[in-house]
Amino acid sequence: MKSALCIIVDTKGSTPRKISSKMQVFEDGRIKGTIGGGNLEKKVIENALEQIKKNEAKLFKHDLLHQHNMCCGGTVYIYIEPMKEKLKLYIFGAGHTGVALAEAANKLDFQVVVIDDRKEYIDAIQTNSFEKINATIQNFLPTIHFDKSSYICILTYDHQLDRDILSYCIKQKVAYIGMIGSQRKIEMTKKIFIDSGIADEEELNKVNMPIGKNILADTPEEIAISILAELIETKNKK
Repeated sequence: MKSALCIIVDTKGSTPRKISSKMQVFEDGRIKGTIGGGNLEKKVIENALEQIKKNEAKLFKHDLLHQHNMCCGGTVYIYIEPMKEKLKLYIFGAGHTGVALAEAANKLDFQVVVIDDRKEYIDAIQTNSFEKINATIQNFLPTIHFDKSSYICILTYDHQLDRDILSYCIKQKVAYIGMIGSQRKIEMTKKIFIDSGIADEEELNKVNMPIGKNILADTPEEIAISILAELIETKNKK
């Protein structure tokens, strides 16, 4: 969820909080911390919500007596900066392409999670720079709260497993879903989903399949780059 950090960067006279006091304001109006309460805090929350929408940082000056009718009577300078949202990338499948994608995406704005039910594949990943989970999808999927900052890449070793993951994820409100596969696999998946009532054509059209930009990728590393390009494009369109 988007948010903004509000920091008291300077004060003059008597004020309720000191320099460096912080408050985080979320786009749904929730707050964490305080910069003094009362009318001042109410106005700062309003300012923060506006800056979140604009995605711009700004310095605000508050005269506590004349603007907010606060008896302490000093002046507070509050810097509001929208915080960069951490995007969660779930990669189902710890094969060559999945690991190559995880390593590349981990260097960008993505918080990467790789999931595979094959313990030996998870154990073989020689890095601790991203999260690795050995679990079945039946156990893993119900534990995750997907949201509009979630990106899902389905790259497992089994066609039916891919479809099982897709059937669950297609109903979630996420930023991106992509599934690997040949054109024949994709057409079969669409037919199965429509005939079985799992998803309609509109829902299926939102899924990127086959996953990745068409750059004639061949190796796992090239396929990973083609997928990452699609993820970056989706991220930067938002």
